[in-house]
Amino acid sequence: MKTICVIQHTEAEYLGLMEDHLEGRNIRFVYKRPFTSGGLLPSSTEGFDGLILLGGGPYGIVSGHILPSIGHELRLTRAFLDAGLPVVGMELGSVILSTAAGGGAREAPLRFDVARAIATAPGHLGGHLPQSFPIGCYLRDAPAIPPGGTILAAGETGEPLVFSTRGNCLGFLGHPGMKRGMMEDLIMEFADTPEDCVTPLQELTDAQAEIGAALTDLMVGVVSATGWM
Repeated sequence: MKTICVIQHTEAEYLGLMEDHLEGRNIRFVYKRPFTSGGLLPSSTEGFDGLILLGGGPYGIVSGHILPSIGHELRLTRAFLDAGLPVVGMELGSVILSTAAGGGAREAPLRFDVARAIATAPGHLGGHLPQSFPIGCYLRDAPAIPPGGTILAAGETGEPLVFSTRGNCLGFLGHPGMKRGMMEDLIMEFADTPEDCVTPLQELTDAQAEIGAALTDLMVGVVSATGWM
């Protein structure tokens, strides 16, 4: 059984719809919550077959409220990369991945939207990246794609939404398994929120069925690209 370390940055945001897909493949995931009292992050990759970095709500790594655990997380992410182990970053997690992998981060405001990701070419993720799919994005800052990285999907205005790096690592500027209830809880968790949350919440509701349908094929590509199956 593969075991994945999942770093959670807020009470509200977790793997969401992705949990069932991992459990259905007998892939074990262990949440690490550094924001809780006594919550500790691993000091090494030992015992894990990969790393998932979740979103950080209003936290950034170069602007706004800086993620308190960023130093430790960058070191840990680099340890996974140096060991050749897969890392999947979502939202702020994609910014952490891009920075640890030799790219970087750029300032961008806290935002919440439901973007339409469009594959940059056919055949990405072994043919399992949908040509077009909605993805909910709640994050501050943005990744600078690492050298040698590949943009797999972009938004309708050309901004990168999914990228790959190091052969087995993936960055999603959104959360592929986002649920409306998760975002409602995240908005209530912090005083610092985007100006308009009502519109994207409704868009997320409208897109929920399509998000779930797209995730079925997308997760086949993710577990294949990462080597988790």
